[in-house]
Amino acid sequence: MQIALYQPDIPQNTGTILRLCACLKVDAHIIEPAGFPVSDRHFRRSGMDYLDRVRITRHASWTAFEAWRAQDGGRLVLFTTKGSRCYLDHGFAPTDILLFGRESAGVPDAVAEVADARLVIPVAEGLRSLNVAMAAAMAVGEALRQTGAGILENSR
Repeated sequence: MQIALYQPDIPQNTGTILRLCACLKVDAHIIEPAGFPVSDRHFRRSGMDYLDRVRITRHASWTAFEAWRAQDGGRLVLFTTKGSRCYLDHGFAPTDILLFGRESAGVPDAVAEVADARLVIPVAEGLRSLNVAMAAAMAVGEALRQTGAGILENSR
């Protein structure tokens, strides 16, 4: 199981997601350009001392990420408010790459179109979306529950 962040623009959320990845033994990918330098103090503070415990791959662009993914072969599972299927109804695989878009704009249509699945986390009527770090925690939690990947591999 892996998490990919498409051009993240809030350093605190990115740091929180990377801390989640460290704790659950999930690899992380940052698809550049990010909206902040990785030396940002908010990024470092929210990631705490966990950032050296997560395997982070930075991709210079969407094109570079797609070239890597072509070799890796994992399914790309996009979490989006425009998703057509509830994430709880999706069958996850241990090799899935869970993709989350920019907090301010999601992902472009061209990125959404190449996703193998476009999932939504339902929220109350009249509300737009969850915080991306909360959405990532819910998504990876369900994916790990289904697959037993990550930290769960040796804990059962």
